Amino acid sequence: MAVAIMKEIRLDKFLGEMGIGTRSQIKEMAKKGRISVDGVPEKKTDRKIDPEQVEVTVDARKIAYAAFEYYMLNKPQGVVSATEDRRYETVVGLIGDRMRDDLFPVGRLDIDTEGLILITNDGDLTHQLLSPKKHVDKVYFAKIEGDLPFDAKEQIEQGIELLDGTPTLPAKLEVLKVGTLSEIRLTIREGKFHQVKRMFETLGCNVVYLKRLSMGSLQLDETLEPGEYRPLHQEELEELKRHGKEKRTDHVKQ
Repeated sequence: MAVAIMKEIRLDKFLGEMGIGTRSQIKEMAKKGRISVDGVPEKKTDRKIDPEQVEVTVDARKIAYAAFEYYMLNKPQGVVSATEDRRYETVVGLIGDRMRDDLFPVGRLDIDTEGLILITNDGDLTHQLLSPKKHVDKVYFAKIEGDLPFDAKEQIEQGIELLDGTPTLPAKLEVLKVGTLSEIRLTIREGKFHQVKRMFETLGCNVVYLKRLSMGSLQLDETLEPGEYRPLHQEELEELKRHGKEKRTDHVKQ
């Protein structure tokens, strides 16, 4: 998915951004006649092109251009919110048909947390969604062990102080099921380290399952199984951008 006003770009930079290889690798491909522009082999990788006006092929495969890509991923457990990792599979690595090589996750989910995560290379949108000044809603579903205090909702709505003394902004707690394993829905507007787990630890409970359902206006597509993804629909992207630009100074909507 891409919407951009394109300017001319070096051929090697274009191919590098599309994940074809490093600059030196691309130069070697060109020397061997593997790269063509409009059907003509091109050996000068510093040539400037407009990818929206010319056809670039590598080994006869057309290289499409995307200025920005936006993917909704249902993150599974055991995968890290990173671009690369030596031990674990990454969320970016799950996007198998991505066109660009510079994608990254917007924010982080713990390795054992599931649910919505946005994968993109749009730095401006990322800043809008993650800026502490924006207070963008993030909604989580959790299963917890332990007895919630009778005034848990009131404590969270007022903003609680974590065990290490860190204050949290007012949030919203919905208790969906009470039992040995209670189920809750929590809406927060910040993203402190392990925040949801730490909030319930403060209340004397333990989070045993956590899933993010939404971020701003973007809702997790429940048809996506853990590990599955899809590009954002145009309407989702436009609404997310509008939401990100809003100045949010109010508390979580009750």
